[in-house]
Amino acid sequence: MENVDATFEPGEMHQASDLQRFFTQANELGEPELSCSVIAPRGVLEHLTVTVVNDLSPFVVNESEELVSNVISVECSLVGQLNIAPISIAMPFNSRYRGMYKDVMVKVSDTNFQSIYLTPTSLEGHQGSQKGSAAVVRTCHLGIFSVVSCLKKETWTVPRKGLLRKLNMDPRVSFCYPPSTFSSRVTVDLKVQPIDQSTLSILKIQHDEYHSVMSTSSLVHLEYSSSLPFNRAITVVLPCPPNQDKRREGIETEAGRATSASIPRVASTHNFRGLSASPRKHRDNLKEPLKVLGYRNSEEEWILLHDVIVRNARNGLVSFDLEEPLERFIVVRLSSAMDSEHLVQFIQTLEHAIHNIMVKVVLYQNKEDPYKIIVLLVPFKELSMELQSLHKEGYCAPPEPSKPFKMREGDQVYFKFSGNIFASDDGNTYGKNYKLAFHAQRKPRLALQIKEVDEFGNYSSPHYKGTALFYKVTKDAALNNVETLPLEDHEQDSFLCKLALTLPKVHQNTETPNYFLQP
Repeated sequence: MENVDATFEPGEMHQASDLQRFFTQANELGEPELSCSVIAPRGVLEHLTVTVVNDLSPFVVNESEELVSNVISVECSLVGQLNIAPISIAMPFNSRYRGMYKDVMVKVSDTNFQSIYLTPTSLEGHQGSQKGSAAVVRTCHLGIFSVVSCLKKETWTVPRKGLLRKLNMDPRVSFCYPPSTFSSRVTVDLKVQPIDQSTLSILKIQHDEYHSVMSTSSLVHLEYSSSLPFNRAITVVLPCPPNQDKRREGIETEAGRATSASIPRVASTHNFRGLSASPRKHRDNLKEPLKVLGYRNSEEEWILLHDVIVRNARNGLVSFDLEEPLERFIVVRLSSAMDSEHLVQFIQTLEHAIHNIMVKVVLYQNKEDPYKIIVLLVPFKELSMELQSLHKEGYCAPPEPSKPFKMREGDQVYFKFSGNIFASDDGNTYGKNYKLAFHAQRKPRLALQIKEVDEFGNYSSPHYKGTALFYKVTKDAALNNVETLPLEDHEQDSFLCKLALTLPKVHQNTETPNYFLQP
């Protein structure tokens, strides 16, 4: 890794004696790429070691996060020095999907992958005159650093006198805690997981029993600092579109109307009578059953809350009363009645599906040099755009991309070559197994060189022939084998696909090889 020192204008958080150092490392195309920049006192900076450790990327993200940066290890040989002189680290990142429910955080993990989260002081960085997205944090903690896109968390405190809380991230969502809901002050942490309409559509196609599901609210995660029950019921308001057309507009496009659409005052459940929809819409909505399902941490399972009555309000909002704390809950709008067993199964399936992404393997050869290939994992939705980009780089089919398959953030694909073609990532060692970790916003790729195993092989063909075999290894399976993961242990139950490869016989040997001749 190359290091470049630079001076900078000291600010409130830094001293004039501090230095800034840029750490760069070659990417998969051999081009220099900025890994991070560090501002620290000269004495500390000289003892810092920064290493890119992208092989650890599957283990630093959980299922509700997406990696948007390189993974770097930062170590200092001066033990205890950072307690006196904390450092600033700026990590470049590229987050394509941002919204009111998403946040960008810096995650610091130890060697056991126990993590803390740091809120960036800035999301902009500079290298000379160049400006880009970079998460900047000031910290005394060292370890494995990464930038992740995660669900935004809101925290509030409920006093004994009660509270009306509208979310900062989406004022359409509100919680009304009447006086004496709790006998003492309680802190609440909340996250909101939006549900994409395409996910619902896929589930309905795959499962006939879910055909009556029209739409859902977002999946709400709650954590209370106290395990005490509610003394009084709380009232919740949140969006749950009455039909798919409104749902397709998306939660993000509704953000501009959030303030006007939110409930202006929540004092009791009776206030919602004046907010109900027009008579015609109300009659239509009565035909659409609304159900609330909750997850009780004590029972560790989803349940249908039979006694909870959900009321329609304006602009696709619904309201209902909760008489108990729940770890998670969601509202489901139905076109017709659906039994509780299938509703619970639907939520369990949905909760699993929102973290799955349909992915294709792309293995393209270079037009000018077919001995160069590039292998990458591409989300199915982004395939067309990525293939266009590869064509501009000089790569094309055959082979065609694989059929789509499901991947979760941090899952890995291992692959190897068989037949008369094998590969190398350094031009010297051939015949190894290779791996790619899937990250939805990173699109990991691997550039390899291929060549024939036996120049006399495929004797009757004008091409050398081989096959790339791909296998999926889940993050849970890989966690048990962080250092090495024997591919043969997973071949039988994790096979994904195979892609055929050919190489032209540039110097065709017209003589019969010796091993075909009779003695």
